[in-house]
Amino acid sequence: MSGPLLTLDIPWLLYRSFYAIPRSVKGRDGMPVGALLGTVNTTLALVDAFAPRAVACCLGAEDAVYRRELYAGYHAQREPMPDELRAQWTRADALLAAFGWTVAVHDELEADDLLWSYARLEAGAGGRTLIATADRDLYQAVDERTSVVAFRPGGAPATLGPREVRERYGIDPSQVPDLIALRGDPSDGLPGAKGIGAKTAAALLREHRDLDGVLSAAAAGRLAPRLSLALRAQAGELRAFREIATLQDVALERPPDAPTDRPAGAAAARELGMTALAKRLESN
Repeated sequence: MSGPLLTLDIPWLLYRSFYAIPRSVKGRDGMPVGALLGTVNTTLALVDAFAPRAVACCLGAEDAVYRRELYAGYHAQREPMPDELRAQWTRADALLAAFGWTVAVHDELEADDLLWSYARLEAGAGGRTLIATADRDLYQAVDERTSVVAFRPGGAPATLGPREVRERYGIDPSQVPDLIALRGDPSDGLPGAKGIGAKTAAALLREHRDLDGVLSAAAAGRLAPRLSLALRAQAGELRAFREIATLQDVALERPPDAPTDRPAGAAAARELGMTALAKRLESN
């Protein structure tokens, strides 16, 4: 098979589907299955759209311990996982694996780190990777062999490459952790540098290359006085934010070529009481 490796941010898909699909959608034991159903349906749609050589489903810790240790506010604003979602979360691994998809789970690092690592592994082998996620941290993985899937309401999914990242953020993909450090990331609880928004952060990085260059310019008084003062005061914290935003390498095996096993997926779906999904899979 010559298609790309399709990698999936399963925590994001489960949460997205949990809130998008009514709780009245239940399985055989009366348990809601909307999160599972939405995750599988989205994955199947991407398989149909991109004909991947294999699918890798990534799950990890809700937040990496070392990231919380670097900054106590990391993910601190997030609500605990709803019990109805957690019950489906525990069944996701087996359901996804039934389709012949690789399921990778890490107890200490996050799904983002696995997505990053698969992309690097695939690129090193001369392959291409598509990353399905809404997490902007993953834009740092984008290069000539790695793209992020862009979901469009009512339309076919597209892909974002290096050019699109530059158009959206005014920086290169490799500068994304520096951008996050400076402008912040509310979804992760990172406030960024005081008084610096996305446009200013991107302009500083275009001129000074990375966070270290920006901080050096501030220390040397080459920036506006108020900006230099704020950056000097936050220098250590901003470096911690960049470390949090920098994705980590995980030792993984490259997934072998594997077509989606729709009959086995149908059997697993039927076992969970997702009868309509099972019938659709069986008819294809």
